[in-house]
Amino acid sequence: MEFNGSDSHSHRWGLILAGGDGKRLLPLTRRIAGDDRPKQFCAVLGNETLLHQTQRRVSRLVQSWRTLLVLTKTHEPFYADEVAGIPSSRLLIQPSNRGTAPAILYSVLRLCEMDTKGVVAFFPSDHHFSDDEAFIGYIDSAYDAVASRPEMVILLGIPPETPEVEYGWIEPSIPLASPAPDNICRVSRFWEKPSGTLASALMERGCLWNSFVMVGHVQAFLCLIRHALPVLVEAFESTRSSFFTAYERPVLSEGSP
Repeated sequence: MEFNGSDSHSHRWGLILAGGDGKRLLPLTRRIAGDDRPKQFCAVLGNETLLHQTQRRVSRLVQSWRTLLVLTKTHEPFYADEVAGIPSSRLLIQPSNRGTAPAILYSVLRLCEMDTKGVVAFFPSDHHFSDDEAFIGYIDSAYDAVASRPEMVILLGIPPETPEVEYGWIEPSIPLASPAPDNICRVSRFWEKPSGTLASALMERGCLWNSFVMVGHVQAFLCLIRHALPVLVEAFESTRSSFFTAYERPVLSEGSP
């Protein structure tokens, strides 16, 4: 894919979330790598780590200098070699893993300072997709859709293959009105790790696996988080003045929730 700085790609950003501990698959990653590295730093399928696969996938959607990685300092021994050639400005390093919401909020606040018109996609780094072409097509369409509907955040749902009990599920509602594509629907409800019986029922009524791949304007994400987690936003607001300074990481270590 070719990028043109004057077209709709000029405010595209990609955020790769690679700070999780991956505890559920530790028995597998121990067998593969011989240590306790999280799965995103492990070559689970093929010779590439899941993180590297994600970076390669995202590189077809977003310019490399607009792709940021969210990492955790305590995992540095596992990712140091893999990010050695990446400028430090593209690495958002948390002092420790405090969960997904703080990682996303930190990224959004930082991106708001970098590009107030930014449209960002969040990519978990521990996913495997068997059809990269289809995935890229859907995310490309999502970028275009939120460009015309800046108040909207799109979450990618995946048609289920099995009634999986370890995944989150999305129950879709009615399709959005034009100009949104027909396959973009409102969300009726989320179901997190349902029982086997419920997962089968969800599958039968057309619910989707939650990929946790999200696309939206940075301001739309910030508005959503302010509404859902106002205390978390308030806690992070005090750190914003330290962004892009030598004090950023020490302030995050001392003051982040």
